[in-house]
Amino acid sequence: MIQGRVHSIETFGSVDGPGVRFVLFLSTCPFRCLYCHNPETWTDRESAWMGTEEVFQKAMRYRSYWGKEGGITVSGGEPLNQIDFLIELFTRFKEAHVSTCIDTSLAPFTREGEWFRKFEKLMSLTDLLLVDIKEIDEKKHILLTGKTNRMVLDGLRYLSDSQKKVWIRHVLVPGYTDYDEDLIRLRSFIDTLSNVERVEVLPYHDLAKPKYEKLKIDYVLKDVLPPTRERIDNARRILKAF
Repeated sequence: MIQGRVHSIETFGSVDGPGVRFVLFLSTCPFRCLYCHNPETWTDRESAWMGTEEVFQKAMRYRSYWGKEGGITVSGGEPLNQIDFLIELFTRFKEAHVSTCIDTSLAPFTREGEWFRKFEKLMSLTDLLLVDIKEIDEKKHILLTGKTNRMVLDGLRYLSDSQKKVWIRHVLVPGYTDYDEDLIRLRSFIDTLSNVERVEVLPYHDLAKPKYEKLKIDYVLKDVLPPTRERIDNARRILKAF
């Protein structure tokens, strides 16, 4: 039985996929998003080992609350960093006919080698992906996350070709991800995909500031205010968001 590095668990998640969901937050992430609200998941320092059967048994205690749409969502950090753990975990849940969902930025995505073969296997066990597109402009994406967005966009193209259901999320950060020209480009990219069921605009907030202070990480966005209602509505209109 494979073990994974688990940061935390939410037993009644309502914003991480359809219905009520058991949400498992895994540790480690290759991105360093300036606005990240879970910086403690960047490494495995604040995590614990959990086996797939232990997670399964813990989650199934709450099955009666999930209804027809609920199930399990694995988030992070970046859950695809622990792909072997995910495959074994989702195999167990699909045997029990439970809805499976991954909240990911597709940061590790590649079409090459053993990892891609494992990803194909994982997709056969996954019902839905919540994919964060941090920023459509590559230079701005690097400024925002420390990495290019090429693998993110290529991963979304692959998922579209595979007709795997996707919800797209975009965090609206004033002065970083809220420029109309970029939102228009993002909508144009989304329009090339055939599998997007929903688009969500998530307004930036600074509630994670104390976490950065505790971890002794400089919070670059300390002077950035949350977006106004006008800018949120504008982004939702451009992106045709739910």
